[in-house]
Amino acid sequence: MGRSDSTLISIGGGELGEAPEILDEISRIQRRTPNPRMLVMTVATNQPEEAAEKYNSLFRAAGFKHVDIVDVSTREDAFDERSVDKVRRSDIMFFTGGDQLNITSLMGGSPLHDLLHERYAEGVLISGSSAGAAMMSGSMIISGESNNCPTVSGVEIAPGMDLIRGTIIDTHFSQRGRHGRLLTAVAHYPQALGIGLDEKTAIVVKNGDAKVIGEGCVTIFDGNQMKHSDLPYKHDHQPVGMFGVCIHVLPSGYKFDLKAREPIAPPLKKLAGGDSDI
Repeated sequence: MGRSDSTLISIGGGELGEAPEILDEISRIQRRTPNPRMLVMTVATNQPEEAAEKYNSLFRAAGFKHVDIVDVSTREDAFDERSVDKVRRSDIMFFTGGDQLNITSLMGGSPLHDLLHERYAEGVLISGSSAGAAMMSGSMIISGESNNCPTVSGVEIAPGMDLIRGTIIDTHFSQRGRHGRLLTAVAHYPQALGIGLDEKTAIVVKNGDAKVIGEGCVTIFDGNQMKHSDLPYKHDHQPVGMFGVCIHVLPSGYKFDLKAREPIAPPLKKLAGGDSDI
């Protein structure tokens, strides 16, 4: 577990430069840490140079004076002492999009993996978008069917980096019609909270609470009280029957208590923004 000020920002994808609320949340560290060191982790992408250039420009424009890059293209790279030193000296880390399996397979169990958890426990802000968000799960979706109903083989799951324990995070959620595959994941692992992040939408996780920011919604599937599932009796590609899955839809301003598994609404009159004639 991290310190009381340990923070994770898990972003559902989309252009970060077009999500000012999320970029501002990432930039808050500048107001409490003099000249913070931003470290961009390009391990997920197969185009690291392009991603490095993009995010170097974005974060410098956002006011970060120190932006460095760590790429892990082979397992050997995860043992590189220069990269380990960059992680050790960073104040904030950002994981780019790409393939989340790159992150777990290339970094899992390495010095960089161990140091990632160590730095998080020390209060370093860790953020990531798309694959960089999905990898934060305890159980991680690595492939699955979009725009389909829940089916037995509709999703493939592997261990994640376990930064947000007891979760399965899916990204580009509404934009790519991934409700069925996240429900399938919850059918396989009812004990895990299924968290679907829309593009340009994020959860800010701190002290066991997940705060929603951005322009879309966060959809949470909780199968903890599911009373019926026929998944063990079905074959690949067959639809899955489920009763009692609890669904929460949370736009910006809402929170979710990850320990109590309870949504928290903001003051509704504040959301209204004043009186209007109809």
